[in-house]
Amino acid sequence: MSAQRTYDLARARPAVPAGFQRPFVVASVLGALVVLLVGLAHAGESAASGFDAWAERAAAFPDAGRFEMAVLVDFAAEPVGAAIVVALVSGLCWALGRVRLAVLTVACLVPAFATMVLKDFFGRTINGGYLSYPSGHTAFATAIAVVLGLLVADLFALRRATALLVITGLALACGAEMAWAQLTLDTHYATDTLGGFATAIALVPALALVIDTAADGLRRGGGTPV
Repeated sequence: MSAQRTYDLARARPAVPAGFQRPFVVASVLGALVVLLVGLAHAGESAASGFDAWAERAAAFPDAGRFEMAVLVDFAAEPVGAAIVVALVSGLCWALGRVRLAVLTVACLVPAFATMVLKDFFGRTINGGYLSYPSGHTAFATAIAVVLGLLVADLFALRRATALLVITGLALACGAEMAWAQLTLDTHYATDTLGGFATAIALVPALALVIDTAADGLRRGGGTPV
């Protein structure tokens, strides 16, 4: 593929590999259901559930640098940190000619913003009134992980089953790491982080499909190189 075509959004490689459309639709629907069901189960609460309390104890392993490590992980999803992460990952995707994945990386901010709306809807609070469900930090970390999984799957032309394992594994690992940080810093309940993870799973596949659909529409209409 020529450099011109590589950086043409309309003709760029798809964000969603062939054969992934159905699994992505299923993942999006399941993610939305989890967000709704867990949110309704804890709507209006201001205390940890039994599971939340257990998870917080499990996350509190003894380590002198645990808090400092949690602060560093948390920073990656703070406004400045998230901007840096988005710039780095989108720049990497662009440099490798995965233009649609570069656009999807920027769109990873959507799940984080969506959690702000959902927080008002469900009304769960922590630490004296701070809205907590779902976790925007966990949503962002999971969303970026999905993009990285798609990038790896495309770069190495992985088979669908292997690619899905890579994408799922990265999403779980990054989501769990951010969830641990939120529990360590006492900014979220464990179920808040589950809701954040599910928010990303609901939205990122849908956003990827929308980007591909829009870009393919440009191609049919005669898109011009970026």
